[in-house]
Amino acid sequence: MVSLPDSISDLSRRHRLVAYYIVGLVAMVLFITVVYFYGMRTLEGEGAEYTIFNALTTVVETMTTTGYGADSPWDHPLMNVFMVLIQLGGIAVGFFTLRLVVIPLFNEAEVDLDSRLSPKKDHVIICEYSRDSAVLLDELRELDIDYVLLSSDEENAKDLADDGYAVIHGSPQDAEAFERASIGDARAVITDADDANVNTILTVRSLREDIDLIALTDDSDMADVLRSTGADTVLSPHGVLGHRLAEKAVESFTAEIRDTVELGGDIEVAEVPVAHGSPLVGKRIRDSEVREETGANIIGAWIDGELQLPPDPGAVIRDNTVLLVSGRPESLEKLSEYTRRARTFRQHDRIVIAGFGEVGEAAQETIREAEIDTVTIDRVERDGVDVVGDASTRETLREAGVSDADAVVVGLPDDSKALLAAVLAQEMNPDVEILIRVSAADATGKALSAGADYVLSVPRVSARMIAKELRGEDILDPGGQIRLIRVPATPFAGSTIAESGIAENTGCRVVAVESEDGETTVVDPQQELSGNEELTLVGTDEAVQQFLKRYDVTPAGNGDLR
Repeated sequence: MVSLPDSISDLSRRHRLVAYYIVGLVAMVLFITVVYFYGMRTLEGEGAEYTIFNALTTVVETMTTTGYGADSPWDHPLMNVFMVLIQLGGIAVGFFTLRLVVIPLFNEAEVDLDSRLSPKKDHVIICEYSRDSAVLLDELRELDIDYVLLSSDEENAKDLADDGYAVIHGSPQDAEAFERASIGDARAVITDADDANVNTILTVRSLREDIDLIALTDDSDMADVLRSTGADTVLSPHGVLGHRLAEKAVESFTAEIRDTVELGGDIEVAEVPVAHGSPLVGKRIRDSEVREETGANIIGAWIDGELQLPPDPGAVIRDNTVLLVSGRPESLEKLSEYTRRARTFRQHDRIVIAGFGEVGEAAQETIREAEIDTVTIDRVERDGVDVVGDASTRETLREAGVSDADAVVVGLPDDSKALLAAVLAQEMNPDVEILIRVSAADATGKALSAGADYVLSVPRVSARMIAKELRGEDILDPGGQIRLIRVPATPFAGSTIAESGIAENTGCRVVAVESEDGETTVVDPQQELSGNEELTLVGTDEAVQQFLKRYDVTPAGNGDLR
């Protein structure tokens, strides 16, 4: 549903101009109608049967040049002069309407993008974002964070503006462009301008020393340079992505779950991938007996790349399913034994890393810390590369030993080659675990169809990292879509969790309850709430926003856990 602005000040500059024009046009027509009516009654001698509506009809017909009305001809000279002025005014109105409304309607690209911006305050300015801008802008919109994207690519700026995003065309090395983006009222600047990051940072600092400045780079060696230039925070999405893929690969060798969010009272939330050969594969969630066997609760699941929250009890667990679970550490470790393949740790376990760029190097660092052997593949011969060749060919994968490897981390920058490498690895070793990075957000589903067990997209990881910096959230998974939030139970005083309607009304689920004494317990659906507790909820960004608006509550304490 399209939401209307609360006031005219919320409209963009162009829309405000159109609104003022329409109001002025109506006022002008009414004024001319009143004057014409007075003239017809006093100068032309019309009687009481001549009404204001007759005058309005004649004025409109004259201004639109569709006719002179039934009142012509006029006897008094002043009325003839007045009618000439009305006709000239109508022609002028036609030209103004054509330029202000009709031409922009059929040729939006010719309209200044700045005029489409609504007034900005406490917003974020994003410079040259190259990691699928729509993913980040949608993320900020879901989190209710206002923004302006500054792009030097005019065509890209126009396309995004036509899709409804707040975008202007300009160079982030130009101080005037930042002035147009209202940098004086902004809360932060994010730059992803590659080699121009330093220039952009210096430009921003010349305008404002106090603004928070976040820089993104795919070269971790540039982090210190960017900080010394003036960046407050430097993010390296490729490095985080490589570490994350490696952590998931290492988890399949042991029962240890490395990435959890503590809710208090020894209760944690974690994501657990289901590996090839797990006894859970092929079972429906309602028949999995996870709670009975491990004590952990399944609160969500990614099945075939789609998030189910809560999961469909009849959904079948597949070998690329990722379960979102809550429980005590021992319960989660026990669940990990069920989700991973049946095997024991062996010294000759080996992980192949396809692509030894920023992602591959970060992945190797994490895997080596776990004392697991790696074989690296890259097209360029250099230190750290074991096999030189194209990782999307059988010959290279065979030389790297994929046929008897335990896992393959695919970090190739080209999605087509990455998908081909995943298909070939699956064909050569049906039991191998495949973890893959993709550069396009819409390639996630393709990677899962190609046989990948775990997929992270660069746009999603980058957007999540930025959201963390802007909101101060802890991240459960930088590639996921889940938020954990702690809120007061005041709106639900006197009702049980089952009766609260939280899940039905918002899509969020209660995963833990903290009492007045600070004791955190697992959820009992029949527990009656006094209103003094704090509830920990899990949900998508959209579901969390819907909960906060529906129940008009403010997150308790730190609020966002993720």
